[in-house]
Amino acid sequence: MTGPQQVRIYTDGACLGNPGPGGYGVVLLYGDRRRELSAGFRRTTNNRMELRAAIEGVLALTRVCPVILFSDSTYVVKAMRDEWAVGWRARGWKKADRQPVANRDLWEWLLTISEPLSIEWRWVRGHAGDKENERCDQLANAAARGKDLQIDVGYEESLA
Repeated sequence: MTGPQQVRIYTDGACLGNPGPGGYGVVLLYGDRRRELSAGFRRTTNNRMELRAAIEGVLALTRVCPVILFSDSTYVVKAMRDEWAVGWRARGWKKADRQPVANRDLWEWLLTISEPLSIEWRWVRGHAGDKENERCDQLANAAARGKDLQIDVGYEESLA
């Protein structure tokens, strides 16, 4: 008897300027099933899109099962794998140097949805020929260049 099948999630974020229009791309692989997700935002940052890609990938799961999430963002992978984000939350969303954590809204969201799951966070080198990472990059960049871009409320509210 075998356990639940593993889901592989590939993610990437892109920003045309930083800040500027941005987008995320996600590829989910489960057995022979494939699902691609992407969306664009009118004004955001690359790090926010990297985080948003991970969030959307996790939100797309339809059942609890083992997950490997691949990202070319060391910011996302180290913060989750090495539990930096857990430490930030424990310190009242302050980094070790006591400065506020950027993108707190997205970190809170990612921790909330990922903590009940079994996720292995893996870094993959960007633009190095990994087929799924390259596809995520294409999706993210196309979304950033799209029409009718969404509002990244967390980012735009931080500017007010």
